[in-house]
This record gives sequence, structure tokens and C-alpha cells, in this order.
Amino acid sequence: MQSQNRVFEDLSKVATSAMGTMAGVGREVETMIRGRVRELVGGFDMVDRDEFEAVKAMAATARADAEALKAELTELRAMMASAQPAAAATSGAAAATAASAAGSAALGDIPPPDTGGSAPIV
Repeated sequence: MQSQNRVFEDLSKVATSAMGTMAGVGREVETMIRGRVRELVGGFDMVDRDEFEAVKAMAATARADAEALKAELTELRAMMASAQPAAAATSGAAAATAASAAGSAALGDIPPPDTGGSAPIV
């Protein structure tokens, strides 16, 4: 009876050892395949997932900024359109006089340059 137990014990050890060896071989094959796939994919010039996510977030931010600027531009155009009829309602001469007075006051009453070319420079 003792010899049968010994045989079963030896068979158990052999089976356990074989299972461990097969698991090791499986891990080794998986490592080799991963290495080969990385070499193959590395030649395709692909980006990492982290880089992709970062660029995706930057694009979403840029898209949101563009939408905000588009809304602001629409608002400013509407304000300009509503301001133009009011400016057209004033008379042309009164507007020109007011602009001339404002312009010369802003320049500190500096006369315009002489365009004749015959006056000497002092």
C-alpha cells in the first residue's frame, strides 16, 4: 500500500512540475509576442494613449474657445448694426464738424502738415 502512495505522490509531483513548466512557457511566449507586436507597431509611428487623450482635451478646449469667440463676434456685429442707423440719422455736416473738433482737440491743436512742398522747414 505504501508503494502505491509513493507512485501517486511521484505522479503528483511530475504533474505539478509539468503544469508549472507549461505556465512558464505560456508567460514566455506571451512576452515574446508582446515584444514582437511592440516592434511592429513601433514602426507605424503611432501615438500613446496618454498623448492622444491630451491632444483630444486640447482640441475640445480650442473648440469651446472658438464657439465663445464666435458668439462674442455675433454679439459685437449686432451692436455695430444697431449703432449704425443712429449714426446715419445725424446730419453729415454736424458729424464732420464734431469729428474735426474732436480730432484737433485730441492732437493738441497741431495743424496738418503742409502738402504744397514749397514752404521751408523751420
